[in-house]
Amino acid sequence: MRPSPLRLIIRWGLLLFGFFALAGLATLLFAYFTVKIPDPNQFTTGQATIIQYADGSEIGRLGAQNRVSVPLAKMPIELRRAVLAAENKSFYTDHAISPTGILRAVYYNLRGGSLQGGSTITQQYAKTAFLTPERTIKRKVKELVISIKLENTLSKDQILENYLNTIYFGRGAYGVEAAARQYFGRDVDQLTLSQSAVLASVLRSPGYYDPQYGSGNKKRLAGRFDYVIKNMVSSKWITPAQAAKAKVPTIKDPITGGEFAGPTGYLLMTIKSELAKLGFTEDQLLVGGLRVKTTFERDAQQAAVDAVDSQAPKKAPADLHIGLASVRPGTGEVVAMYGGKDYLVRQLNDATQGIAMAGSTFKPFALIAGLEAGIGLDTVWNGDSPQIYDVDGKPYEVGNYGNKSFGEITLLKATANSVNTVYVPLGIQVGPDKVVEVARRAGIPTSVAMMPTPSVVLGPASPHVLDVAAAYATFAAQGVYAKPYFISTVSGRNGGVLFEAKPQGEQVFSADVMADVTTALQAVVKVGSGFEAKKLKRPAAGKTGTSQENASAWFSGFTPQLATSVSFFRDDATKTLHGIGGLTSVTGGSFPARIWTKYMLGALKGQPVLQFPEPAKITGTEPVLPQMYDTTESSTAAVVQAVR
Repeated sequence: MRPSPLRLIIRWGLLLFGFFALAGLATLLFAYFTVKIPDPNQFTTGQATIIQYADGSEIGRLGAQNRVSVPLAKMPIELRRAVLAAENKSFYTDHAISPTGILRAVYYNLRGGSLQGGSTITQQYAKTAFLTPERTIKRKVKELVISIKLENTLSKDQILENYLNTIYFGRGAYGVEAAARQYFGRDVDQLTLSQSAVLASVLRSPGYYDPQYGSGNKKRLAGRFDYVIKNMVSSKWITPAQAAKAKVPTIKDPITGGEFAGPTGYLLMTIKSELAKLGFTEDQLLVGGLRVKTTFERDAQQAAVDAVDSQAPKKAPADLHIGLASVRPGTGEVVAMYGGKDYLVRQLNDATQGIAMAGSTFKPFALIAGLEAGIGLDTVWNGDSPQIYDVDGKPYEVGNYGNKSFGEITLLKATANSVNTVYVPLGIQVGPDKVVEVARRAGIPTSVAMMPTPSVVLGPASPHVLDVAAAYATFAAQGVYAKPYFISTVSGRNGGVLFEAKPQGEQVFSADVMADVTTALQAVVKVGSGFEAKKLKRPAAGKTGTSQENASAWFSGFTPQLATSVSFFRDDATKTLHGIGGLTSVTGGSFPARIWTKYMLGALKGQPVLQFPEPAKITGTEPVLPQMYDTTESSTAAVVQAVR
């Protein structure tokens, strides 16, 4: 008797079902033994590199994702329960995968829709941490296998902790810590019940619920928020009274511009560059979870920004640049830096990359060379202006700022008043090559070109602001040079120290020479062109610098605790600073000295008032004035070096 058609259909159906079931089982078994869980240290707990001030507070982060891991214990219990209420109430009793969710996903896929449906928190974690966002059967199988393996190797608490540290909340925030800061401007352990319910609500689809993305999202968020709260009540995680008080809280506007906006961007990019020099790879910065403690001091850095904001000219050309660098004498720690107003607008750091003619900030190098040759501060020179010197048989004309004549004047007073017609012959007597050699010892790097000519003392060279600050830090440290640096320590995710700076100072000048240099540079502040710095009301020494044609203006100075340099310049070195801020000429004693003083007041607030050493009063060699050029024999065609 032949079987009925119905029986044939059932028989073949069972055979086919068995075949596909066995094939599916074989596929899952093969996948289980071949698919491996990627290194969780690279993906799961990968996190941004945290850049810190010297006191451990955060400056910003480096990394492809705004993420930092926190332990589950730091996450409020209300937050954890809100997320479970939103995504997987029975997480602690469920298995890693949801069969109903899988069937729903297959159903939608067979209908031609996207692969979706009912993933457990374990599945979501596997997908977020280890897999690409593609929606295919192959990726879904991998997700299931990894989920099963995770459940066999990690506890539920570990899975939930990793999930909450990796899931995307929108606004560029990965993990609950970054999300708490983006949505509410606080750390995760400070979240309220209502704030926790908002984060739990938006993680399902930030673009659908976050109010920043559209007006309709606010209403949808309110509905989702109510859903989460009701689920928390039904699970007896909160009381009806608590639920009644829970309202959608105020949500902050997104933090725009990223970590690199404003002056802070220059700090972060400097540290990123320094880390590369130390051998740290891009991958380590993106997901390594490094902790980088810098030499920047939070109060000093804020003082630098405040000083520029408050003391810079209000109406200035767009191409005016202001650089500030502050170095701790004897160690080389860069405690503050102003590289520009906004890194996103200009990616050239005006403190470490921009260059400008140094002007008379280079005169101390000639002074040191003179003191080392026994030419003391009490020696007398001719400070008339202009004067014409014979240099290798050619006329070299030199004039003072404003062409002012000083007559017979000591080297001490010539320093206070930045007298060019004293410093040029001083440089000629000791030898221009000696002035260059002193500048190198002080800290001006070989990358800064300096020609050993009589004009070298007037600063035609163009250093970086940090270069000059480091050199003046050598003066402040009584002749000890220490190479400037930005990074104190680098630690790994587990707290192990991967790098630690070892600053080393080198005595490059004698203490006696430095004592007399400091005495002369104190006179600049007390009675000379740097009088603005007297407002610091503590012992200070410094030097103004105004280059030829007013192309740049500097003030560089120091106390025993800090050495700081401030420079004004423009994109084009042929452009002048004339007229900026309503001044006929922007000298080093104007805006640069004001910014320097304002900064030092803030950076040194609360620090003890320290005294400089007494002058050594080096003497012994009388000045030998260079031969004057005989103007009756031929006409001169030299340019007056009107620098100060």
